[in-house]
Amino acid sequence: MSASLTAERMVQASPRFLARMAGLVAVLTTTAGFAIIVMGNLVDLQDAAATAHNILANELLYRLAAAGDVISVLYIVYTLLIYYLFRPVNRSLALLAALFSLVGIAVGMLIPLCDVAALLVLKDGASLRALTQEQLQAIALLFLQLRAQVYALSVVLFGIYNILTGYLIIRSTFLPRLFGVWWAIAGVGYLINSFAIILAPDFAALLSPWILLPGLADLVIPLWLLVVGVNVRRWKEQASAAEGRQ
Repeated sequence: MSASLTAERMVQASPRFLARMAGLVAVLTTTAGFAIIVMGNLVDLQDAAATAHNILANELLYRLAAAGDVISVLYIVYTLLIYYLFRPVNRSLALLAALFSLVGIAVGMLIPLCDVAALLVLKDGASLRALTQEQLQAIALLFLQLRAQVYALSVVLFGIYNILTGYLIIRSTFLPRLFGVWWAIAGVGYLINSFAIILAPDFAALLSPWILLPGLADLVIPLWLLVVGVNVRRWKEQASAAEGRQ
């Protein structure tokens, strides 16, 4: 039996279980938020020496943040679960949303690589003895600046994912529509913040963190899925209607 067929039968048998699994996986991926907080406290993208000192003085914390970035790749599982959950609403749109998320995850995989590369440069100076300490610090900061740009690009894709999924929630009958509006607003905020980081960093600094506050939806909605789940009767009604249209 193929994996897709197994997943499909699981959805039809227990959409509430599917929703709760999605909520659980999403909560696990909040390690990315931990990484953002840690990096925000340790990294100064304008000061290579201070950043190097902060990282080496808090190496364990930095490594935990890098591990958090790795764990967040579990968002792949969450994306697939959400796709199966909302496929009865609009299959094509659910697939498009999933593709944006998966590409965002693929781009985001560069983030932990940048984390590790910066630390290697600072810790393994013996293999780079031809470079001065200031040069090593500058290279490490370059990796972290690249990390910031990669993060901004990935969040553009996740912003589109949030908007599309928010629309699916609004169109669904098995989750509160307010969640859909909230998630879509969060997606718009992600887009504004990311383009500001790429095009106008000084303006982005003025927006942060207020522009990202609607992003709390990325925690609240998964918690709802984990604790409450979905209205199974309405989900099955919508799934039956979708099958009838095919």
